[in-house]
Amino acid sequence: MKRRRPSASVAKANGRSAAAPARAEKLDKLTLGQLDSHLGYFLRRLQIWVFQDFIQTLGTMKLRPAQYSVLLVIEANPGRSQAAIGQTLGIERARLTRLLHELERRKWISRRASGSDARSYCLHLTADGEKALVRIKSLTVQHEARLADHVGAQRHMQLMDLLRDFG
Repeated sequence: MKRRRPSASVAKANGRSAAAPARAEKLDKLTLGQLDSHLGYFLRRLQIWVFQDFIQTLGTMKLRPAQYSVLLVIEANPGRSQAAIGQTLGIERARLTRLLHELERRKWISRRASGSDARSYCLHLTADGEKALVRIKSLTVQHEARLADHVGAQRHMQLMDLLRDFG
């Protein structure tokens, strides 16, 4: 639902001019209430920071985190089926298909009919995909360094150790 702006008389009654938007107030940690005990809340906040930095860092490549994951898994497992890639990364079939179409349009991957199952496709990086991945990896090194700076080197290693079990 779209929020309506207060009329000029309401804004003036509140002590603000109608032209000046209200500044957002940041609540301190004490106002989080029960959220302060929810791991999911803090994981999501970290994920938002990570994704925003990733997207900004890789802006020149116009690459999303899921696309990057798919490229790396294809690189590590050339010739595997798109179903296997999707299952490994937990990407639903329809979304993976759209994602693969985009990577194929950019000529970064190729889909080849499987020799053992005519209904499935095997995925491979193209020469252009390999070249793009070299640039992408150099940018993600910068991104990971910023993430380690953001959370601290020690906590970064601890988080990796803890979360790796869920990957």
